[in-house]
Amino acid sequence: MSDQNGYEPPKVWVWDQEGAGAWAKINRPVSGATHEKELPQGKHPLQLYSLATPNGQKVTILLEELLELGVKDAEYDAWLIKIGDGEQFSSGFVEVNPNSKIPALFDKDRGIRVFESGAICLYLAEKFGHFLPTDIAHRTEVLNWLFWLQGSAPYLGGGFGHFYSYAPFKIEYAIDRFTMEAKRQLDVLEKELAKNRYLGGDEYTVADMVTWPWYGNLALGKQYDAGEFLSVEDYVNVRRWANEILERPAVQRGRMVNRVKGELSEQLHERHDASDFDLRTEDKLQS
Repeated sequence: MSDQNGYEPPKVWVWDQEGAGAWAKINRPVSGATHEKELPQGKHPLQLYSLATPNGQKVTILLEELLELGVKDAEYDAWLIKIGDGEQFSSGFVEVNPNSKIPALFDKDRGIRVFESGAICLYLAEKFGHFLPTDIAHRTEVLNWLFWLQGSAPYLGGGFGHFYSYAPFKIEYAIDRFTMEAKRQLDVLEKELAKNRYLGGDEYTVADMVTWPWYGNLALGKQYDAGEFLSVEDYVNVRRWANEILERPAVQRGRMVNRVKGELSEQLHERHDASDFDLRTEDKLQS
């Protein structure tokens, strides 16, 4: 492999505020709020502030699955956070999540903030007593996969996805490095799902819900437009699992919530009541 650009790191890194790339205008090396703005609150105890990225979909899928089971206390308000506009840096959002990443959850009943998508899903599964086994061996195996996802997905999103889809120019070394890791992770899932219907066993759990938006979408060719590049057809067990989960009505609803891209039929910018899915109109979506 040739040296593609001859870049030499400086002795001391300096932030280039006019840097290139899709997110250059909002990325910065410091934390905290950039502007004062309170977050809205709706009528339900659970207030979700999010966007339908894979991390955002994890939480809305779980909430919709809980509601599908008849857990009425899982009703929620889902407020849209436009990360491209820097809304995650408002004072209100930073108060709920000092890391300024979606999703963030505020439980009004308990006065508890929850941030980081895996933590939110674990919190909700424990609060409502569903989708997390009580048997210690099964529970531990499910948590193994939940935390595997939390550690693995950054290599897929910030690694492969960034350099393959979003970087301002293609870097062979970076794409090769993270493609290798993405395929290794798919192979980990392929071998697990050859043995079990779901991650950690034959029961659908929170582990599947947090993993599907990243690797299910990838295996079905819905992520980064990279299906052919990654030869996703080779991962037959992952695709079987991904298709089975996609058929669930709660998953179909959950992946719509806070979605602002793609087909209008798959978007619901904000969700404050179950009836919002039936009341969607093109005018409302485009507003």
